[in-house]
Amino acid sequence: MSTVPGTGSAPAPDAPDRCDSPTPRAHLLSSLKSRNYRLFFLGQVVSNNGTWMQRIAQDWLVLSLTGSSTAVGITTALQFLPLLLFGLYGGVLVDRLPKRPVLAATQAAMAVTALALAALTLTGHVLVWHVYAAAFAVGLATVLDNPARQSFLSELVGPGQLRNAVGLNSANFQSARLIGPAIAGLLITGVGTGWAFLFNGMSFAAPLTCMMLMRTRELHVVERAPRGKGQLREGLRYVASRPELVWPIVLVGFFGTFALNFPVHLSAYADDVFDAGAGAYSLFNTLVAAGSLAGALLTARHESARRRLPFIAALVFGVLEITAAAAPTMWSFALLMIPIGLFAMVVNVATNATMQTTAAMTMRGRVTALYMMLLLGGAPLGAPVVGWITDTYGARVGLAAAGAVAAGTAAATGLLLVRAGGHRVAVGWHHRRPRLQVVPRGCNAVFSEKQ
Repeated sequence: MSTVPGTGSAPAPDAPDRCDSPTPRAHLLSSLKSRNYRLFFLGQVVSNNGTWMQRIAQDWLVLSLTGSSTAVGITTALQFLPLLLFGLYGGVLVDRLPKRPVLAATQAAMAVTALALAALTLTGHVLVWHVYAAAFAVGLATVLDNPARQSFLSELVGPGQLRNAVGLNSANFQSARLIGPAIAGLLITGVGTGWAFLFNGMSFAAPLTCMMLMRTRELHVVERAPRGKGQLREGLRYVASRPELVWPIVLVGFFGTFALNFPVHLSAYADDVFDAGAGAYSLFNTLVAAGSLAGALLTARHESARRRLPFIAALVFGVLEITAAAAPTMWSFALLMIPIGLFAMVVNVATNATMQTTAAMTMRGRVTALYMMLLLGGAPLGAPVVGWITDTYGARVGLAAAGAVAAGTAAATGLLLVRAGGHRVAVGWHHRRPRLQVVPRGCNAVFSEKQ
């Protein structure tokens, strides 16, 4: 039998008790049947588009003020620095505090930051250090906002719909990644950068209003961690003692740090390999975003997922990156961006859902904070290494190396998790084709011709 989430370290909650069990499928929009989640989702639709608008406008403003790409990089680093420094402490606080008031506070703080930047820009008084300060302030708010927003989903929909809600949230974010930058471009060229900041600041009214309209009695009750000493170390020990948590987090750490540096790879291919300029770079990013949206929607259809899903997706992602590294033409490379984005998002959503459904309620904030810190904070740390490999050995070698890291890490961590969970990999034939299946030790894999 599987252990109760958060109480044991052997099989994960979704480990199969039988040799072969189907993965149930949910209706794509099943989580939206919950009124509270529906409100949360609608608020995020508006806010996510505003967030992507500010990201584009922020980088463009710094570039126009300084003419320096290094200054743009500093802005990005300042936005992620608080996550690396204080992310785990944010998880401790989120485990102690009620999630809805925390989210209201973080959303309000980010709104004030955006409105202040809008006022400075529209009045012509903005300086580059103002943008640096705003980026750092947003990063500080994100320290609490990220784990609170992720763990709040279990209060909105309960455990049965949690994976679907995680998938829909990711789809929401990825759709905004397609729409928000386009709106920002129109505003920047039409009326000025400050209006993009103003729209973002005003967009936070949507999630704040939606949270106020939620019915408290319909929220699922979750246990909060009591205040105490050593809770950060307690959270790290909790993760380290559970293979079903530690190996997906290790996977995400390497994956996010070395394999997801799309800006480095795609800009190098657009400029150096295909000599196609900014238009090709924009096309590559758009296709990755489209694939990511498809991946989020695909994963949202599964009520539960096998523990091996993120490892298989990361392995396929790595193989696709290695294949793309050898793409002979720009269009063959561009078409590969769609499945690359898809499998990257499957890794993201599947590991996120595993964190949410496997960790104990009182540990969920700390576990999610560690996961988000490695996923989001790893890329800025890995970017210089990836950039050095690309500059020294060429864009094709850089992308192939990233793919090799993804595939190698996926294979190693996946096999370690299988072994730790008391399972093994079985090899057999299905319709005259080889097939791999993870089964409990001592259980013979069944390869039915009817499957």
